[in-house]
Amino acid sequence: MSDIPSEPPPQDRALPAKPEAGSQGSAGTAPPRAAPPGQPQQPGPQTPKPHTQTLQTQARAVAAVTGPGGRPAYPWAPPAPASEPWLARLRPTPPTQATAATLWAVLATAVLSALLLGEGIGLNLMIVAVPAILAAAFAARAVGRRLRPWTLVWAVGGFALLAVPALRDAGWPTFLAIVTALAMAALALHGGRGWPSVLFAPIGLFDSVGSGTAWAWHGVRDRAEGSRGRWGPVVRTVAVAVVLLVVFGALFASADAAFADLLGALIPDLSLEQGPWRLSFFLLGLFGAIALARTAAAPLRWDRMAIRPGPARGRLEWALPLIVLNLLFAAFNAVQLAVLLGGYEKVLSETELSHSDYARQGFWQLLMATLLTLVVIGLALRWAPRADTRDRTLVRAVLGTLCVLTLVVVASALRRMDLYVDEYGLTRLRISVAAMEIWLGLVILLIMAAGIFGARLLPRAVAVSAAAGVLLFGLASPDALVAERNIERFSSSKKIDIPYLAGLSADAVPALDRLPEPQRSCALLDIEKRLREDDGSWYATSWSEARARSILTERGVDRSPAECGRPSREDEYDPYADDAWYGDPYDTP
Repeated sequence: MSDIPSEPPPQDRALPAKPEAGSQGSAGTAPPRAAPPGQPQQPGPQTPKPHTQTLQTQARAVAAVTGPGGRPAYPWAPPAPASEPWLARLRPTPPTQATAATLWAVLATAVLSALLLGEGIGLNLMIVAVPAILAAAFAARAVGRRLRPWTLVWAVGGFALLAVPALRDAGWPTFLAIVTALAMAALALHGGRGWPSVLFAPIGLFDSVGSGTAWAWHGVRDRAEGSRGRWGPVVRTVAVAVVLLVVFGALFASADAAFADLLGALIPDLSLEQGPWRLSFFLLGLFGAIALARTAAAPLRWDRMAIRPGPARGRLEWALPLIVLNLLFAAFNAVQLAVLLGGYEKVLSETELSHSDYARQGFWQLLMATLLTLVVIGLALRWAPRADTRDRTLVRAVLGTLCVLTLVVVASALRRMDLYVDEYGLTRLRISVAAMEIWLGLVILLIMAAGIFGARLLPRAVAVSAAAGVLLFGLASPDALVAERNIERFSSSKKIDIPYLAGLSADAVPALDRLPEPQRSCALLDIEKRLREDDGSWYATSWSEARARSILTERGVDRSPAECGRPSREDEYDPYADDAWYGDPYDTP
């Protein structure tokens, strides 16, 4: 057999005709041959349709990179694109560059922080907050954000909380008010209505510090490049104004002592020894205002964080543990009701406990029971059955009963605290935990209302209740309440803890001023000394400090009082009592 292939039949050796110009045949495709006379025309090869070519091309591409079963044919094949991380879903598009108004407001915040925050806290916080709010407003307007009703609620609430350090001298309500004001500012800037927005909004402020610094720097650089010719007149105008103020202010101050005192009270201390502090507050105000403005321009979208409910449980599986818990609560509340209606002395005689022991023994446990009940309600709602109307009715009935019984527990805890205060007096810790218990009771009422009217507004309602509670707690002046309650106890039982009262703030001076001597001077001596040594400027002095100075200046204090006596608390009944003469008022319950 020859290796040369045999020739095809003569009829198959016809060469294809060269296509004419304008023919529709593609290159390399032979046109149909003419049929002999009397025979039908033979169809030639047809050109594939474009859609068919696309599918074939995709199939060949897939076959080139995959093997059998769809596995990669080559180890160096590119991996499939990863899914979008959850944090990327929260981040919005980068904002436009910072406007000139925003940058000037940021600079004003930094300068006022350096000048006013170095001597204490008072009205200066509200003054510094004004340009910071303007910076956020300018940045939000530049990107087209509108002022919404809830944004106004959060902003007004946060600014109102700054009135607490302007009016009160006590440090602990001031700290709570400042922290809550920052949380309100975060809610105003981020928006949102769900639990992620309410719980995580303050994190967005810290997230904006780094990105906001680069954003503000680019804005400053772009503005500087476009307005180089206008900086000269501005610098010269400011320099001339400063020189005129310094020269004529020095002349007038040397000419009149009263005017010199006025200038000394109005102008901050700019000595070199205050330089590090001034620089620290300048940076604090600068980065704080940048974070607020950057958040207003591009806030994190916390409502995109989906919190999906857990798998629904069966009715019996879900309801039986809660019904047992309700029965336990009901039994406890029945005992409490019997004690309140006349069996109190009998319980004390049988248990051999004093009034203070019985009160102290139960308050902290009942406070913890209230907190755990809120956790149980949250978990129960997550796995609650929700197939039809009967399931929803069951959930409302079981959890509503638990909420009502928990309110009785809250009332019992507050009653025990009242007995404890009658025995040993009111302290900062006791009034704080009592206020916390009242707020927890309010949260339970809000949960009950949400079960009736819907839970859409529940996260915002809880946040409003917390902010309102902190504001009312600060404006009520807890140090003054502590002093007044202890003075009432002194009037009835002649027992008073003078060393503890001496550690209170200037808020307590009007109440302590009503004590007889020598107790009055013993209680006011340390407060008067602190106020005399800390004579701050008008913007760093609270209204309570100014009023206390006026009272002490008018009536004076005996600087060498007689023996004031030991504390009236009994150590065997109060394990939190400090053996030292002057206990720490922040640590004593």
